[in-house]
Amino acid sequence: MELDKNLLGKKRENYLSWDEFFMGISKLSAGRSKDPNTQVGACIVSEDNRILSIGYNGAPNNFDDDKFPWNREGKPTETKYMYVCHAEANAINNYLGSRKDLRGARIYVDLFPCNECAKQIIQAGIKEVIYLSDKYNGTDGNLVSKYLFDSCGVSYREMEKEHQKVLKLSLKPDEEIEYLDEKRD
Repeated sequence: MELDKNLLGKKRENYLSWDEFFMGISKLSAGRSKDPNTQVGACIVSEDNRILSIGYNGAPNNFDDDKFPWNREGKPTETKYMYVCHAEANAINNYLGSRKDLRGARIYVDLFPCNECAKQIIQAGIKEVIYLSDKYNGTDGNLVSKYLFDSCGVSYREMEKEHQKVLKLSLKPDEEIEYLDEKRD
């Protein structure tokens, strides 16, 4: 059956790409982080564009984050670094399905993964990392992450700048998403 194209109408052109959508979920997840300095979110997506899991950086389950050290400096046991669970690790650990379903998936994350998260991404079978920032580019941990990914066949790419659109999202039922990117029509 052939449909008359004149009767179909015109679809909306101003919609999010898959990368924008999933990175938006990652950024929204980061909003749950209680870290006063760095909020990171992660979103794991199947090969057929289904969200498998999300995570954000924060205290381990059942750990009272009011007793959690959020300092960046001081003795190691008095800083957040020895306690915090990274967004990527949380997204992997939050997944409740069969681990085999993570094989071939993509992970969207605000910040390029550290070497510890890189190992977990590889072990989970995730095959692509899409990130917004490579803030620690050139540091030892960053170089190790890239070496691990390169050696284990995990691709990674920074999300293209032209796909980094800013939205105003209201949770009021009748308000539409407002695109704040001047390039969008």
